[in-house]
Amino acid sequence: MGVQERRARQRQELRQEILEAARDLFVREGFENVSMRKVADRIEYSPTTIYLYFQDKADLLDSVCVETLAKLDARLQALRDATSDPLERLKRGFRAYVEFGLEYPNDYRVAFLTEFKASAEPPRELRCRAMGQKTFDHLRTGVAECIRQGIFAPRDVEAVSQSLWAAMHGITSLFILHPRFPWIDRDTLITAMIDIVFQGLRPA
Repeated sequence: MGVQERRARQRQELRQEILEAARDLFVREGFENVSMRKVADRIEYSPTTIYLYFQDKADLLDSVCVETLAKLDARLQALRDATSDPLERLKRGFRAYVEFGLEYPNDYRVAFLTEFKASAEPPRELRCRAMGQKTFDHLRTGVAECIRQGIFAPRDVEAVSQSLWAAMHGITSLFILHPRFPWIDRDTLITAMIDIVFQGLRPA
């Protein structure tokens, strides 16, 4: 490996270390309570070094969210390539979404459960918004195809898509935030919820 390649790898490794430190701090202390200096102290670098990679704290948050959504999008894309059945794809996507949140709870907390004071919410960059829409399009496309094929009753595509996401997000966040609740077997509960939700979308 040449000098340039080695330096590029070292830069990428440091960037990833910064992201991991920021993700952990955002979860533990809340976005408002984390500073660039705290992130720098966590990885034992100077704040100046952090600014070589990220403009500010909002840029750090945006980057963490983009990374999380990209990983989720890759999983959903793999499901899309695995079957042409739109209903089966939606069901598998529902399960994959929940399993992703449980596998990466800190990533999920930062991307979907971070709270902001009304006057302190950071601006969301176009990268995060674009990746979020790209990920959501897997759900929207599947719903539209199920309606087109008569698998679902005629309904507003966006309303159905957002309702399904609300159900997926609801069960995922409950599992993450309330692990001590006496849940039944997780797989059994996810299966039951999928059956109940999708049965309600079928034609009468």
